[in-house]
Amino acid sequence: MRWTSRGPSRNVEDRRGQRPVYRRGSALGCGGFLLILLVSYIMGWNPIPLLLMSSGGGQPSQPTGFQEGPVQSTAEEDELVAFVSFVLDDAQAIWARYLPQYGVQYRDAKLVIFRDSVASACGFASAATGPFYCPADEKVYIDLGFYDELRQRFGASGDFAQAYVLAHEIGHHVQKITGIEQEIRQRQRARPRMVNDLSVLMELQADCLAGLWGYSTARRELLEAGDIEEGLNAAASIGDDRIQRMSGQFVNPDAFTHGSSAQRVEWFRRGLETGDLDACDTFGAAGL
Repeated sequence: MRWTSRGPSRNVEDRRGQRPVYRRGSALGCGGFLLILLVSYIMGWNPIPLLLMSSGGGQPSQPTGFQEGPVQSTAEEDELVAFVSFVLDDAQAIWARYLPQYGVQYRDAKLVIFRDSVASACGFASAATGPFYCPADEKVYIDLGFYDELRQRFGASGDFAQAYVLAHEIGHHVQKITGIEQEIRQRQRARPRMVNDLSVLMELQADCLAGLWGYSTARRELLEAGDIEEGLNAAASIGDDRIQRMSGQFVNPDAFTHGSSAQRVEWFRRGLETGDLDACDTFGAAGL
């Protein structure tokens, strides 16, 4: 992909220097100490982990806060920050020009870069969550290490594969601005049995919206040979059916939340080939 480094975007919040802070437990009394030893003896457990947790040596599953520290980065990470900044700014500039045609004014989302764990208005998240968009604070969250996982675990390499991931999350921001996200959440609350089905339709639409940005990059000759294939491969690599197989599970469409590999490729391709917002109506295509 042809891109120009302009450094970190003004819409990037770099939280890579933050570290979680855990509250230590209260001191363990003599009675509690003896009780742990007794239960451990009866059950055949190792009492040391329990004693550590009870005396404050362990950690709860979620931090009570985050402590600021210096951001330690590598030259490779700096280049990646510059790249995601370019994609972020470029995609948002396109939506700022495009949405007013539909009577909607675009407002910028923020991109939060973190390591290992982060606190958002949607709750605490770890790197294992993967990239996500939080509508409550209108921010996209990503641990840059995800791109290594995308390449190594899912076999999706290339800069346009990386760009697709971020453009998809910006697609969720477009859904928030246009009111689609709120409407779907209301439908999910009203029809709990359709929660997953509606989630799939919303995710596939975000894929299509990512494709609309991809269409604009092609029109501006920012794409290089192989870029489209990289993006389509990334969409296929993170389909629900493929992830289920990789996890050693049977494919269960009822458990899908993002769509199958074929569906994700289909809707991303629609955006790429048409550049038409009306072509991204997944809900209409599903008869809703």
